[in-house]
Amino acid sequence: MTKTLYHVDAFANKLFSGNPAAVVPLTAWLNEAVMQKLAFENNLSETAFICEANNKEYDFEIRWFTPQVEINLCGHATLASAFVVFNYLHFDKPEISFNSQSGILKVTKEDGLIKMNFPSWEPDEFNDPPVNLKDALGGIDIKGIYKNRDLLVQLADEDAVQNCVPDFSLIRNTGYKIIITAPGKSVDFVSRFFAPTAGVDEDPVTGLAHSQLIPFWSKKLDKTNLIALQLSKRGGTIYCEQKGDRVIMAGNCVFYMKGEFEIED
Repeated sequence: MTKTLYHVDAFANKLFSGNPAAVVPLTAWLNEAVMQKLAFENNLSETAFICEANNKEYDFEIRWFTPQVEINLCGHATLASAFVVFNYLHFDKPEISFNSQSGILKVTKEDGLIKMNFPSWEPDEFNDPPVNLKDALGGIDIKGIYKNRDLLVQLADEDAVQNCVPDFSLIRNTGYKIIITAPGKSVDFVSRFFAPTAGVDEDPVTGLAHSQLIPFWSKKLDKTNLIALQLSKRGGTIYCEQKGDRVIMAGNCVFYMKGEFEIED
């Protein structure tokens, strides 16, 4: 059985920036164990599998796998999947609807950007953090700790986020995925995202984290439209909007390569 794989840099304006994702279009689902092995083989933070839908409620089903586990929501691989659908799968509608474990995700193409409509997951103050959290983040000073799906740790400023030297072994031992964030110098807020519990020490640009960051900073800054920068080595810009119980995340993608792989039927 021969399948096609696309490799796309998401939240990127130029090649070798943003967050790389693999996208595998399907007409029928592969075995879950096979999809996990393919994600491990790709060794990217996420491999997205999109399968054509056989109903009128949505266009595709989508699933995301890290090298180690399946996850319930992923932003950058959804952005990359939409890029592939819009540009390579002869899709002629102005909006894509993906059915996922986190509900229906709608994606449009507007003003030169791909815009994703995602759930808004506002984090609450968290009073029971791991005892070694500060050590896990290199001894850095912490201004506040919040939690939704992940731990969100507020730091003093952009330099603190940029200069954080995490201990990934200690982060893994906490059992949490961790977002660190602070106000930005030239953007509204900056962040980094650490997920060694999912096989990804530091994710380059993380849409899922922004489902939590956008409502957090929208409330703190009293703004609904924000620009965010993820301060990984590759870096990436996310254009954000808070809309009630949803958030809009928008960005660009850059095509890297298209290939084929063969697996047994």
